[in-house]
Amino acid sequence: MPGSKSNLVSSHEDVINDTSDLSEIKISDEKGSVAKRTVTLIEKDGYPDSVYMNAAKIFQGIHTEKSKDKMLVRYGDNSESPVLAFKDEHSRRVSYELAFSALKYQDLLEEILLDSGVYPCQSIPDELTSLLVVMLYDLQDRKFEARKIFDEEEPVEEVQEIGHYLYSRRTKAAAALARCRIKYDALSIEHFVPETIWKQEQRVSALPFYVWINTFKISLEDVIRDLETKGLTKVESVSDFDHYTYAVDQHCHDVLVFPSSLKEELLNLDLFADCKLLLQDKSRSLAVHSAQALLNAGDDIIVAHTGSYLTIAHMSVLRNHGMSTIFVCGVKSSAKEEELRNIFSHMGCENIQLLHEDFIELEPTDRRLQKAKVILLLPQCSGLGVGNPMEFILSEHRDAGLLRDLFQGFVSEDKLSILAERQLNELIHALKFNKVQAIVYCTCSVYPQENELVVKKALESGVEGDKGQPYRLIPPVFSTCSNSEASTEIFFKMEPSEISSGCFVAVLEREKYSSKKVPAKDILAYAAEKGLLDSISEEKPKEEKKQKVKRRKRNVTGTDRKPKAAEPLHHQTGARVKAEVPVSKAVSDTQQKHVPRTKAVSDTEKHHVCRTKAVSKTQQKHVPRTKAVSDIQQKNVQNKSSP
Repeated sequence: MPGSKSNLVSSHEDVINDTSDLSEIKISDEKGSVAKRTVTLIEKDGYPDSVYMNAAKIFQGIHTEKSKDKMLVRYGDNSESPVLAFKDEHSRRVSYELAFSALKYQDLLEEILLDSGVYPCQSIPDELTSLLVVMLYDLQDRKFEARKIFDEEEPVEEVQEIGHYLYSRRTKAAAALARCRIKYDALSIEHFVPETIWKQEQRVSALPFYVWINTFKISLEDVIRDLETKGLTKVESVSDFDHYTYAVDQHCHDVLVFPSSLKEELLNLDLFADCKLLLQDKSRSLAVHSAQALLNAGDDIIVAHTGSYLTIAHMSVLRNHGMSTIFVCGVKSSAKEEELRNIFSHMGCENIQLLHEDFIELEPTDRRLQKAKVILLLPQCSGLGVGNPMEFILSEHRDAGLLRDLFQGFVSEDKLSILAERQLNELIHALKFNKVQAIVYCTCSVYPQENELVVKKALESGVEGDKGQPYRLIPPVFSTCSNSEASTEIFFKMEPSEISSGCFVAVLEREKYSSKKVPAKDILAYAAEKGLLDSISEEKPKEEKKQKVKRRKRNVTGTDRKPKAAEPLHHQTGARVKAEVPVSKAVSDTQQKHVPRTKAVSDTEKHHVCRTKAVSKTQQKHVPRTKAVSDIQQKNVQNKSSP
């Protein structure tokens, strides 16, 4: 069959020439961060041995396990968590990308191994099958050409042996790939990508990208001027995007949105190199803005998980130094601590304190945290709402299992149950902090089990700290300067779409003290804690009388001391004006209540002014009264001295 042979040879040559399609797909999907572009420059030469080893360990933990009757390629035991050691951030990134590529094409790579006779091999144990699959993917990605030798690293014996073994059988492997393409009538390698992954990658490639402005280094106005000089035009919203355009995000006033087509070009600007603009998923900006809106000047905040350093830095920028401290939990190693400190110093962030304890290990009465009024809780979640899973794993230091979940299109019930239980425990622990007045809970999950149900169970637990007021849900407020449109629910939810990732935000705030049905003792304790009653105590009436006598003496001697102005029980800045509504009411109804409530706050402030004025007039009356007392005393002296 000469014709068939000719077709096979032709297909074989096509394989050799066209296997770079995989890398081209990958590049177009990502549209290139700086690190990604570096990968594409060197991937045709292969990787250092350590990258293959790390990628094999990751793939071992996420590969698709098949039933015994269909299991033709065996991967050994993967019950133990792999120990990964990355040389730097670049090595970490390419290791994960290589592992995910092997996962996407696992079925194809296994078929090549079996059809070519490369597998099984007596000299390669099952524990090294993952390394064999990962290196086979890289071999065809290099068009079956030799790998470059990297002198800067010590060679790894297993990598060297499998590399030589595969290269010696490269012709058989290439022919097997050609037969697979004929068998499935595949015009390109992309044909073998599962449909769910293909659709996800198409969506990722079209997603606008979000950046926030580091106002420690540059102002919004200067950024806009800089972008204008580069030919970019500001438009009202994402729907108005053309090529060289951008918009200010509708929820966060310091976040800019750009078309995906500009990503590679913009990431080369000095604005990014100098940490003036930071690329990050919008969901994290929503979280820090909702926390910022709950804080007064001087209040501290607890960030329950290290996650991405960008989230912590954004929180620091919004707090703008001042007297506030951002406590970050879970920085275990001194090396990690030093790394973070260097990053934050370069970004201009100085108000961050790193804690070695995990959040769940912190005592609610910890003396370091007595000024903390808000907890920002970003727990580990399934993450299926994120737009770019790879970037999410890398930036948030999340479990690579997300790649497997994404591949199969769902999260197993067992894993979801474990995640939800852990999230509930963390949220209940957050409720125990007496001094904390609000909690922001945010996930990138699309499952109610990790979102609404966790919040509901936590509120129903009845845990509110020692003598603390109960919590209730309030609508998130992201920024007083934004033109954000309210959600129709008490929770803020964004479904994954063509313009953004999915996310969930809930805000829990303590109810304020009310004079009704609250014991007098508790009211006095609360008022004393706020500094409203000059430390008046129910248990020390004699001391109270002495203080009153002392105050009278000071008035008689003419001491003019202005009274301490009482703080309103509810924080009255614009960033915190919210309606207190039950869970079932819509946010839009709440917003309608903002106006009268703001007016009421204004009236209250006027009342304070009038009251202060009245006190001032009362103090002025003390002066003539004191003078009169002095005249009477002088007359008494004269009467005694006269004969």
